[in-house]
Amino acid sequence: MSKLWTELKIGNMILPHRLAMAPMTRSRALADGVPGELTAEYYGQRASLGLIISEGTQPSDDGQGYMNTPGIYTEAHIEGWKKITSRVHEEGGHIFIQLMHVGRISHPDNTPHHRQPVAPSAIAPKVEMFTAEGMKEAPTPRAFSKEEINEVIQEFRTAASAAIKAGADGVEIHGANGYLIQQFLSENANQRNDEYGGTIENRARFAIEVTKAVVDEIGADKTGFRISPSSTLHDIEEGEFGPDVYRFLVAELKKLDLAYLHVMHVGNEPLLKELRQLWSNPLLVNRAGRPLEQLTTDLDHDLADVVPVGSWALANPDFVERIKNNASLNDPDRNTFYGGGAEGYTDYPFLSK
Repeated sequence: MSKLWTELKIGNMILPHRLAMAPMTRSRALADGVPGELTAEYYGQRASLGLIISEGTQPSDDGQGYMNTPGIYTEAHIEGWKKITSRVHEEGGHIFIQLMHVGRISHPDNTPHHRQPVAPSAIAPKVEMFTAEGMKEAPTPRAFSKEEINEVIQEFRTAASAAIKAGADGVEIHGANGYLIQQFLSENANQRNDEYGGTIENRARFAIEVTKAVVDEIGADKTGFRISPSSTLHDIEEGEFGPDVYRFLVAELKKLDLAYLHVMHVGNEPLLKELRQLWSNPLLVNRAGRPLEQLTTDLDHDLADVVPVGSWALANPDFVERIKNNASLNDPDRNTFYGGGAEGYTDYPFLSK
């Protein structure tokens, strides 16, 4: 039997197989960050994937980057997420809410308070943001003071507590894809000269302190962490010592005994092998864009314990059944990825319906 269909313990969960649903922004929340009415149906449809990692969810007003993304820091947010977690659990699945603070990848038009974005340093990313008025350049962010860094760490703690109150099985800390935590890790986004910048240890400090706060609040068995070594998404350049930052960070995270490490893998094969050796708990490896015939390659070569899938899960709510039966897959409709209603969200056909 393929390793794909064997059970795995992650934290306090027993997963029925080695597939999971990767986090994907869908921009269908209400303007106040409360998840929309269809979201429970969307995630519930995909519960057979075993472990769902939710779309990026902001821990504060400052943490929002895109229009209509959900939050997890108010009572209304908690009530909205309760509907989602209940539905996923009713369908036999588990769900971790991904905590995503975007840092400088934002625009005042897209946040509730319409304030300047915040970041490790006052360096504008060379990206454009989609707003209600069309594409606009991301503005130069305001650099955090040390006091504000402590406040953001507490925002992650509070959001993690709110996620558990909402019935989530845990949270994934988003340290990838050019957002706030990776901005601290990266040379071109972090040019601080205090204890949060400069050396490898200093650039990793924020990620570690956030994770310690979350673990202290909800427990290591309910905490995952996502990284994307070598990714240049959202104008990130980690510099020549980027791999060393991840060697150090992963070694430090290992000491916290987290539920899992989630790698968004973009091609540094030697580093992935090193991280696999460093990390003793379950490792999730997401290779976006890989062909279907390579779905189990990392499992087969013992480079991963779980293979999260993104657009395949988006377009195929019964992805697990289709893979088991070697059935054809629905094609994802990119025109409906972000925003809108049921179309391209909850209306993809099932094999049996």
